[in-house]
Amino acid sequence: MTQPDDLLPIGLEDALPARAAAITRAMRQVLGAMDSHGYDRVRPPLVEFEKSLAGRMEGVATRRMVRFTDPESLRTLALRSDITVQIGRIAATSLADAPRPLRLCYAGEVASLKADQLDPARQRLQLGAELIGSDSVAAAIEAVTVALDALEAAGLTGLSVDFTLPDLVDTLAEKALPLAEEKRGAIRRELDMKDAGGLKAAGGEDYLPLLYATGPFDEAIEKLAAIDAGGVLASRIAGLKEVVAALGDRARLTLDPSERHGFEYQSWFGFTLHASGARAALGRGGTYAIKGSEEAATGFSLYMEPLLEALGNDDSGAREAVFLPLGHDRKAAAKLRSDGWRTVAAIEEGDEAAALGCTHVLEAGEAKAL
Repeated sequence: MTQPDDLLPIGLEDALPARAAAITRAMRQVLGAMDSHGYDRVRPPLVEFEKSLAGRMEGVATRRMVRFTDPESLRTLALRSDITVQIGRIAATSLADAPRPLRLCYAGEVASLKADQLDPARQRLQLGAELIGSDSVAAAIEAVTVALDALEAAGLTGLSVDFTLPDLVDTLAEKALPLAEEKRGAIRRELDMKDAGGLKAAGGEDYLPLLYATGPFDEAIEKLAAIDAGGVLASRIAGLKEVVAALGDRARLTLDPSERHGFEYQSWFGFTLHASGARAALGRGGTYAIKGSEEAATGFSLYMEPLLEALGNDDSGAREAVFLPLGHDRKAAAKLRSDGWRTVAAIEEGDEAAALGCTHVLEAGEAKAL
């Protein structure tokens, strides 16, 4: 019987056997795809000093971190809310002298103090890959390619990529569409909200055309080029076209140049990954700079929950298993396991194969179907 103390906090949940198996399987497939592209896995700690986590990337919200005092150092510790910042620290410290470009990948749990309105989860499994040392077009192509390969390896179909230019407002505001520094935050916010009235009220009437340069990539990129005052976006537009040309028709490609949500620390290039069957984005990526070392980097992060939703996995998937009766042949059982079988051994006389979820039984040294 469930007791009040057995309840989990809002935003946290158990992964029961079938779901845990699906998570493990997808994680192995995603990491395997990253490894095949030359990305080495690292495992940063779950807890770090708060200042370290907040000091390597722009836009890290410490108020969303679970924080507490370290009894040893008396400094503030925090549970990581994003592993990307830890990869930046590793690249800038322990692997500062490693050859560039440096390719690292990871998988681990992240936590936040409070969920946002669109996503109630406060703990998530984050997977990703980071290419340290470059934010070039070639690096952008590799990041999107590896991300798509990883998702396809996990079995996803119906993939789409939505591109953005995270530094769009700052680039235009310098000369092409002059805008005072103190007004830029409001303009970014209204563009992100797609609020034409709010944009005009904030003094961003010149930026209204950006709201309509969205949609299928080929159409949207031409609209963006048409409003590129002074050609300040020419190199970015050319870079996006090069990325799209490299991807071909392997995914549906769209453009939303003013999208900023989730791209707080990216520089010139960003992308969001979607798949049919998943309501939320599978992940995001782009180019950025590691604070402190100011080294350029390109990468992406994926999240397991929407990935599993897109796969359509549920918690009822049965697996084949061989029931081992009391007094069974242990060498035969070991041979079955080495051949890839899953075995379930009887512990008491009354144990039954079907009740224990088995599909086969060990008889005369072989797996016999029930």
